[in-house]
Amino acid sequence: MREDRDTHSRTPAEAWGAGRGYGPISPRHPLGGEMSDVARGIFSRMRLPRLLQRYAEVPVLAAFSFVNGFVSIGLMAALAVATKAPFVFPSLGPTAFLFFYTPRAASAAPRNTLIGHSIGIAAAYFSLLVTGLTHAGPATAASVTFPRALAAALSLGLTAGLMVLARAPHPPAAATTLIVSLGILDQPPMLLVLLGGVALLTMQAILINRLAGVDYPLWAPRQARAAEDAPAQLPAPPGRSAAAGTEAPP
Repeated sequence: MREDRDTHSRTPAEAWGAGRGYGPISPRHPLGGEMSDVARGIFSRMRLPRLLQRYAEVPVLAAFSFVNGFVSIGLMAALAVATKAPFVFPSLGPTAFLFFYTPRAASAAPRNTLIGHSIGIAAAYFSLLVTGLTHAGPATAASVTFPRALAAALSLGLTAGLMVLARAPHPPAAATTLIVSLGILDQPPMLLVLLGGVALLTMQAILINRLAGVDYPLWAPRQARAAEDAPAQLPAPPGRSAAAGTEAPP
């Protein structure tokens, strides 16, 4: 009954989900993502007119997301099977989702991705060195010791702080650092393979997004680059105009 009242109380121009915490669903970017742009470009490139007419529908995007995730991580998993090396690991999943759901976001840019995961790996290995756990093996919930807890906390803190200092935030890197500091993958050759997996997935993102016609950067985030080039502006003091520095009218 409450849902019916909410439905009748919305104005005709109000987007579905407004006021409920879902965010508005637009024809171009349903659910707040940009995957519809990727899907539209791929459908157009592959000449699939029926799908192109429905590219912004949520069921079509859900199916496209399934195929995209399956293919991107499936290729990495196949490489891991062929080489017996850990080219696929848990934090690649959220990285792949960022690449194709919000490709224009700064956190999905190749620079932020590669630097973020590199920071996570380096911070975790440093934490293992400090706590003497470089050869301790993986930790489980039943055998987490104080040094292991310290390594995990230190690695995550360092990763978060250094990503901010480097202006390269990439949330999945926080998972990568825990994978290493918890001893799941902790030997230097494995760490190089982890970074190689990130680089290969990033190359997939560049290829697919560029193929779809999305303005995906080859390195730095578009918005971040523009912001760094723009001169910094200090906020105007209270009561003064920001343009001329004069007293603002009452």
